[in-house]
Amino acid sequence: MLKLTNVTKSFGALRAVDNVSLEVKEGSLTGLIGPNGSGKSTLFNTIAGIYKPESGEIYFKGKRIDGLPPNEIFHEGVVRSFQNPHLFKGMTVLGNALLPPRGQKGERIRNAPFERTWSDQEIANAHKARKIVGDLQLAKVVKNLASDISGGQMKLLEIGRASMGEPKLLLLDEPTAGVAPKLAHEIFQSIRAVTEEGGTTSFIIEHRLELLFDFVEEIFVMHEGKILARGTKDEILANQGVVDVYLGG
Repeated sequence: MLKLTNVTKSFGALRAVDNVSLEVKEGSLTGLIGPNGSGKSTLFNTIAGIYKPESGEIYFKGKRIDGLPPNEIFHEGVVRSFQNPHLFKGMTVLGNALLPPRGQKGERIRNAPFERTWSDQEIANAHKARKIVGDLQLAKVVKNLASDISGGQMKLLEIGRASMGEPKLLLLDEPTAGVAPKLAHEIFQSIRAVTEEGGTTSFIIEHRLELLFDFVEEIFVMHEGKILARGTKDEILANQGVVDVYLGG
């Protein structure tokens, strides 16, 4: 699904991503962990096209995507969420969820004045959005402004909005940061449901390892811009290098 070969991204003298190579299997839940400042979010931004790598290659479903602008990478099926949800606070929960669907006929200038050309599609999108936000326990706040919901609900809405973009690869950056343990577990259950039901591949940055380890199949560990280790939960926990730089003990 996703393949990186010797990818490097620098900011001045700092190599935030340093010669990274990895592969993410199609249909998997894969974790990315490491200390703060290890380059995880920069790696996601580089995959999503927000940053262009100085060197290396990024392939998505066999197509090279490094150097493409973010909108083109999105249309290929790569959707990124952020640690701090990037919502439109003056729009409702439902309105936010309705933004990402591709090929919206009403967005075309020649169609916009003629409601009959796009109304059926708009209604179908609205039904889909209501189901997704309902599955994420947001049905009671669907008409609320995004500014008027809790931080945990914003996290859920970010995931729901990303799902409306019909992602093939979902890049999730700390989806449970700052939320209570019970809700954090429910968020991961939602991610697993999106992955399994929507045929999506999920690549997840997360610091709550006790939670992440219960859901993902494979884990990559970053340290100082490099991939330090990869493996299953048991392999990562048994890796002395990972213990020394990240897990402690």
